[in-house]
Amino acid sequence: MKISTEYIVHEVDCLEIISAKYVGDYAIRIYFSDGVYKLVDFKPFLESSLHPSIQKYLDESKLKSFQVIDGNLNWNDYDLIFPIEDLYTGKIMH
Repeated sequence: MKISTEYIVHEVDCLEIISAKYVGDYAIRIYFSDGVYKLVDFKPFLESSLHPSIQKYLDESKLKSFQVIDGNLNWNDYDLIFPIEDLYTGKIMH
C-alpha cells in the first residue's frame, strides 16, 4: 500500500491593522490592510465591564497608550487585546 500526501498551497490574505489613531471620547480610528478603516467606540465595552483590569482603561490616558504590534492593537504588553475580526466589525464584546 502506498500513501501519498498532497499539499495545496493557498495564498491567504491575512487581515492586519496597519495603523490606528485615538480620536477622542474612547474612539480609535483603525486602518486595516485591505484599505478599510473603521472608527471603533470602546466606551460601551469599558463601561460595561466589571473587571478592574479592563475598567482601568476608562482612564483615557491608558486607553491612548496602545501600540500596533504584529498587526493588532495591543495595550501594555497584551494586558488588553481584541480579535481583529471584532475590531473590523466594530462589535467588541467582553
